Amino acid sequence: MKEVMAIIRINKINETKRALAKAGLPSVTATGRVFGRGKGLVDFKLLKGAKEGFEEAIEQLGVQPKMMPKRLLTLIVKDENVDLAVKTLIKTNQTGNFGDGKIFVLPVADSYRVRTAERGNLTLD
Repeated sequence: MKEVMAIIRINKINETKRALAKAGLPSVTATGRVFGRGKGLVDFKLLKGAKEGFEEAIEQLGVQPKMMPKRLLTLIVKDENVDLAVKTLIKTNQTGNFGDGKIFVLPVADSYRVRTAERGNLTLD
């Protein structure tokens, strides 16, 4: 089993849930807003506003990068479904712009279904 953790744009959450369900991966946990940033030093929307002369944007530009709101999704999938999950997440969230997100794949040692005490891959069906 693997944990597929995806950090995506907030406005992509519903489309992503639909795409995962359509791919046969309906079980997902979404964390409300999380905040993060990549290695870039500037929010490009602010930079565009500053170039267009908006004083509010100019005032917000600084040397410190801004933390951007995102969504954190977690899926636990069977090993054979990792590629499907990753490809679905990329296809749904890739815009070609900075801030599209990140996907991490981590090992999961075991899982248990609380209701039945089932263990392992049985909990994913």
